[in-house]
Amino acid sequence: MIPRRLIQVAQFGAVGLTGYYVGLIKNKNNLVDNSVVIDGKIIRHMPGLPIFGTVSAATPYTESGSTRVSQIMKYGFPGMDNIRSYDDFVLSYDRRNRVPHWVFEHLTKKHIEKNDQVDRSKCDFTPDESIHPFFRSQNSDYKGSGFDRGHMAAAGNHRLAQKHVEQTFYLTNMAPQVGEGFNRHSWNRLEKHVRKLTKVYDNVYCCTGPLYLPRKEVDGKWYIKYQVIGANTVAVPTHFYKVVVGEAPDGSLDMEAYVMPNQKIPDETPVSSFMVPPETIEKAAGLLFFDKIHRSKLSRINGRKA
Repeated sequence: MIPRRLIQVAQFGAVGLTGYYVGLIKNKNNLVDNSVVIDGKIIRHMPGLPIFGTVSAATPYTESGSTRVSQIMKYGFPGMDNIRSYDDFVLSYDRRNRVPHWVFEHLTKKHIEKNDQVDRSKCDFTPDESIHPFFRSQNSDYKGSGFDRGHMAAAGNHRLAQKHVEQTFYLTNMAPQVGEGFNRHSWNRLEKHVRKLTKVYDNVYCCTGPLYLPRKEVDGKWYIKYQVIGANTVAVPTHFYKVVVGEAPDGSLDMEAYVMPNQKIPDETPVSSFMVPPETIEKAAGLLFFDKIHRSKLSRINGRKA
């Protein structure tokens, strides 16, 4: 007699093969419906167990939006976790901390030109309902916390259309920032510096996000400690970073990388004093920035010949 365990294995295998071929046939018949475009590549839903299960991308991209996403992410995704694409920027959302992992922008002179059709004062901070309710931040989390809702993709970088600037006010694009002396001052100066780079470069690619850096305590040990705010325990980063690549008219590429502590910073402190080697941010954030560009292809890093 055939052992009972062998029969069970055979039955399970039959179910798996059936699920595979059902999914395969379904995908062949619905290639357009079941496909997404990421960075110019068609990604299909693949069959798997159980029979009715599918594996899908974190966020579906539509054909109409794929061209802009490909422009923004021309030099690679830092990571692929919980990606959300908006009309003029792309981000990866950290569901545990209720802030972004990273936010990517592509800027040109046109993006930052004054546009009378765009009015920032009409924008409201809004929770992003595409995020599961368990993982959303809310305006109530920030109320009375003493922290600003700090833009990662700066509103001033997105002046092509009213919808573009409005989308920068989604709370998925925010992280708690010290207001006086940081968000409204030093961080704002760094954002302005990035916009000024469009006078030098045809294309400016900017990646922004939070960091949680360790600190040595009195017991001699190192700890990563950060505050959380509100009922949804939104994480307050200890630092923030920006990694920027400028693409010159002749095709040459320059990189700048910055880390700023999330605290009041004296106004006289120059932006350049916050420059750091980009690999230090990559190690701290667990991300790889502009991985489609080999560092040997960069002309300068932080103003110095690479």
